[in-house]
Amino acid sequence: MASGSRTSGPLPRRPLGFLMRYIKARPWQFGGLFSVIVAGAACAVMVQYGMKLLVDAMASPDRATADVWTPLALFLGLIAVENVLWRSGGWLGARTIVSTGVDMRLDLFQHLTGHPMRYFSQHMAGSLGGRITATANAAGMILRGLTWSIVPPSTEIIGAVIVLTTIDWRMGAALAVFVAIVAAAIILFGVRGKDIHHDFARQSSRAGGELVDVVSNVWTVKAFSARQRERDRLAGELGAEAASERRSWMYLEKARLLHDACLWVMAGSMLLWAITLWRAGSITPGDVVIISALTFRILHGSRDLALALVSTSQFIGTISDSLNVIAQPHGIEDPGDERPLLAQGGAIRFDDVSFSYPDGRQVFDRFDLDIPAGQKVGLVGPSGSGKSTLIGLIQRLDDAQGGSILIDGQRITEVGQDSLRSRIAVVPQEIALFHRTILENIRYGKPDATDEEVMAAARHAYCHDFISALPEGYHTMVGERGVRLSGGQRQRLGIARAFLKNAPILILDEATSALDTESEQEIQLALADLVRGRTVLAVAHRLSTVSTFDRILVLSNGVVVEDGSPAELRRRGGIFDRMWRLQADSLAESMQMDAAD
Repeated sequence: MASGSRTSGPLPRRPLGFLMRYIKARPWQFGGLFSVIVAGAACAVMVQYGMKLLVDAMASPDRATADVWTPLALFLGLIAVENVLWRSGGWLGARTIVSTGVDMRLDLFQHLTGHPMRYFSQHMAGSLGGRITATANAAGMILRGLTWSIVPPSTEIIGAVIVLTTIDWRMGAALAVFVAIVAAAIILFGVRGKDIHHDFARQSSRAGGELVDVVSNVWTVKAFSARQRERDRLAGELGAEAASERRSWMYLEKARLLHDACLWVMAGSMLLWAITLWRAGSITPGDVVIISALTFRILHGSRDLALALVSTSQFIGTISDSLNVIAQPHGIEDPGDERPLLAQGGAIRFDDVSFSYPDGRQVFDRFDLDIPAGQKVGLVGPSGSGKSTLIGLIQRLDDAQGGSILIDGQRITEVGQDSLRSRIAVVPQEIALFHRTILENIRYGKPDATDEEVMAAARHAYCHDFISALPEGYHTMVGERGVRLSGGQRQRLGIARAFLKNAPILILDEATSALDTESEQEIQLALADLVRGRTVLAVAHRLSTVSTFDRILVLSNGVVVEDGSPAELRRRGGIFDRMWRLQADSLAESMQMDAAD
């Protein structure tokens, strides 16, 4: 049974708080589950008591008048009830724990995607994805262990102490003390191994991230004949993971050895005591039977309990490692009321904006800029001048430390991030496509769009013809990151997606810089249609992309050093004019070489 998350609020960063968040989210399900499990474990103890009554009845010297049927009926009835309770617990557990795992994954994903983009540049995607899965799996193992390996033996131990107290209070007290000492020793042993288990969790996540990183860059591996080199590198990572796993495993084995030794002493002592009391006539044969049965039941149950406690400390280490990375506070927070952005024309204003990266590098200092609604603005300048930072701030991929950014008069920090980005369409240099159909990838711009609307957007982007020529048309799978399509085809799908989104603000982030001249000419036709009637900001490496724009901003070290129309800036003979002439000369030289060939 899959379900959406029923939780709210920030993710706890401590493992126990994280687990309690989801137990509290399903109080009735978990309450019912634990109640059924406790009742089942109590029945298991009472079954042994029923066996005691049956043995005592059978030990009566007058077999003809001995009432064995009542204890037999009680014994069989308790077995039936116990089985029903265990199966009910299994049914409840399958639904409650599995659904909780789904909620955990969804909440972790939701929180992860709320981090600013700089967070993702600091962590490998494979490692982050692996941490989400590992956290949910570890939490599931803890909940399963709690349900089947911690609660039942704990209940049985309490029940055994109560039953033994009715036979001889000293036995009950001795059992309680012995179990408490063993449990304390195992728990202390488990806590001392926390760092070992944390190290294994970190190494496992790192190795998984390295593997995904290599697989995602397999073309580079092949191109540089690096298969053996990467295998050797991966062998080092996996070797470190294996060493940490062995340390964690052997620590568990030490816990098992400690537990087995303690329980051998306990079982032997209790049986010797029981036989001594029986020989003295202090207890009945049925008492010996129940003492023996409960002792061996506790022997096996406490083994499960001890190992579950140690394993739980291992799983808590996995959760703690993941939460330390994923559950960090977001660098960008939404306002509490999630107010929508009421963008109409898409006017953009930077008012006294200051921004520096976490490493202290300043990009903007009291930066001002006004872009009227519907204006088409090209952003040019050398690398590091602030172009990408500017468009990132508009999308709230980062927040400025000072000043404010407004769209149609609304501060973007006072509206929800999703609402803000729903009013902005972006066509980047590298179009990100999912391993889904072409239809699904274009529809990503407007999830509720009809097939006809998707096809209309594809026609606007001049990609309907090549899509129709594919064997499966719009239902063609594009491969991971669109690998089955050419660069120009991927770019046109990105433009189609922007057409379908139909946002008042359009950002073009070097949308043609990676294309050949022929592909660029085709895409320029699509872009000419796309920019019509919108506020446009285009980061341009190829100045031909912005040659027809209303306005060009030349940035240098976070400052606008030139501002005007393309024709005006060329007449001034400044930075833009020099860049234009350099590209024109380069293009002319390239055409002459092509003609010579």
